[in-house]
Amino acid sequence: MSSAHPRPQADSPSSTEELGPPRLEDGRELWRITRDSKILDLNSPYSYVLWCRDFADTSVVARGENGVRGFITGFIRPREPETLFVWQVAVGEEWRGRSLASRMLGYLAGTGCRFMEATVTPDNIASDRLFTAFAREQGADLERRPLLGEELFPQDHQAEVLYRIGPLDQQAPIGDS
Repeated sequence: MSSAHPRPQADSPSSTEELGPPRLEDGRELWRITRDSKILDLNSPYSYVLWCRDFADTSVVARGENGVRGFITGFIRPREPETLFVWQVAVGEEWRGRSLASRMLGYLAGTGCRFMEATVTPDNIASDRLFTAFAREQGADLERRPLLGEELFPQDHQAEVLYRIGPLDQQAPIGDS
């Protein structure tokens, strides 16, 4: 269930970018991109490999000639099976500013979820802009509300605000080909 999206690279104007589910061997690249962001919470390499195995149908990677350029990890909320929760959005530094994160969200919206959720810290302007623009592009409502207070986390972690987007247009159910 992948589709090719032409996107010029800085080093090769004729290359293409493919959006599709992650593969096991992508796990190390997801970990590297997250580490190199110096912003996102870094999980263990093991967790990224397992994510590629167990949540491939609800996640997406963007691949180009030189490997993985970005990814979104997500899962279906167990008590809300129509809601895809976006865990992490990451784009390699050299690929930022090309609407790649937005296109990956669009890919996931096309998998059949009615609602999409994510949490965003108050200082994360880039994520706020991403989800706000995505909701607008989808013609969907965006609800923001406090979800997890900073008292729930170890030191130096801000509160997390829930962003809920939807309803989204229905497509094929997640996992169907």
